[in-house]
Amino acid sequence: MIEIRLLTEQDEQALALPNEAFSLFGRLQVRYDEMGWQAKEERFAPEDVSQQIFPEEHYVMADILKQGFAVGAFDGEACVGLGIFTDDWLKYMYLADLKVAGAYRGQGIAEKLLQFALKAAQEKGYAGLWTIGQDNNLGACRFYLKTGFVIGGLNTRSYTHTQQEGKADVYFYWEG
Repeated sequence: MIEIRLLTEQDEQALALPNEAFSLFGRLQVRYDEMGWQAKEERFAPEDVSQQIFPEEHYVMADILKQGFAVGAFDGEACVGLGIFTDDWLKYMYLADLKVAGAYRGQGIAEKLLQFALKAAQEKGYAGLWTIGQDNNLGACRFYLKTGFVIGGLNTRSYTHTQQEGKADVYFYWEG
């Protein structure tokens, strides 16, 4: 059975949960019109599907606890899921990182981490959570929308003049 809980100073080792590759198989095309935010999916041709892995973060528990909190999913003593949440001036707490070990994906662990964190954020006076997903990470965008997040913005300039030119950031908000 998977246990979901807030991390404490004694859980420093849980922060070392490694990033794993994920598939880039499509793009969420987002636009705003008189009906509000609209999104449709663009699937990549098979030859354009690729893998991506984010760099390791090297989190320090004392820093996380000064800026917000972390939530972990544990199978016995092993951390198999991690969410990092930071305080923000908005009425939404920022989801800075969310990851689940590859062998545990598809079991609802990420949703449980978010549900737990949402309650903790609301206890701190936040209306909900917000996060950013890259438009070309269709799997993550689908996940946030399925979980109940709504699109609240689009930044098409985030990656201008970088190696990731052409990507955009989709802003997601969730009140549960």
